[in-house]
Amino acid sequence: MASYFHKSTYLRGVRDGLPFILVIAPFALLFGVVATEAGLTVFETLTFSAVVIAGAAQFTALQLMSENAPTLVVIASALAVNLRMAMYSASLTPHLGALPFWRRAFVAYTLVDQSYALSTLEYEKNPEMTLAQKASYFLGCITPVLPNWYFWTLIGAMVGQAIPAGLALDFAVPITFIAMIGPMLRTGAHVAAAFVSVACAVIFAFLPWNLGLMVAGVAGMITGAQTELWLERQNSGKDAS
Repeated sequence: MASYFHKSTYLRGVRDGLPFILVIAPFALLFGVVATEAGLTVFETLTFSAVVIAGAAQFTALQLMSENAPTLVVIASALAVNLRMAMYSASLTPHLGALPFWRRAFVAYTLVDQSYALSTLEYEKNPEMTLAQKASYFLGCITPVLPNWYFWTLIGAMVGQAIPAGLALDFAVPITFIAMIGPMLRTGAHVAAAFVSVACAVIFAFLPWNLGLMVAGVAGMITGAQTELWLERQNSGKDAS
């Protein structure tokens, strides 16, 4: 039976994932506080985090729910925010697609921004990695992240309004995404997609129920795809000449 665990690679993943605790903890803590303030019970808040494991989508859904937005809009907005996970999955398929079904199911469940960002960079830097090493590294990356996401969500839900407002825990949200997105802007297509999505998010911020995020997400994906096609045509033309 094939082994899909490589200890040293797993430990390297754990080491690389540890710094994310510095932003995961306050991010999860903040969600726990906000969710209970919005009326969710401690159990509902923890279940929300355990099932979804997507901070941005959770905050989006929570805000829309507190505004009594239609259920369809809540679901569509959360899916739009998390649409990047489909692209993450497609990107990781060449690396982890040969795993058994139950391992792929686990990867799908634990596929978050941190595990994707670290894994895809590691796979690109070390293309000679075996399937076992790739799977072990991914598992290592998520090991410090997932338990802390659960734990600090629970703490936030239990403590609730007792946390002083002066702590400004919401700083973790932008810092988390800047830390992950910055190193991934490696090509013109990435930069163009990021620029257009940010611009559209600002321009369409007036739309109700955060629909501007959906517009920005679609515009960013279209821009990135078209830019990549244009760059490929340019390179093909140069090769032909």
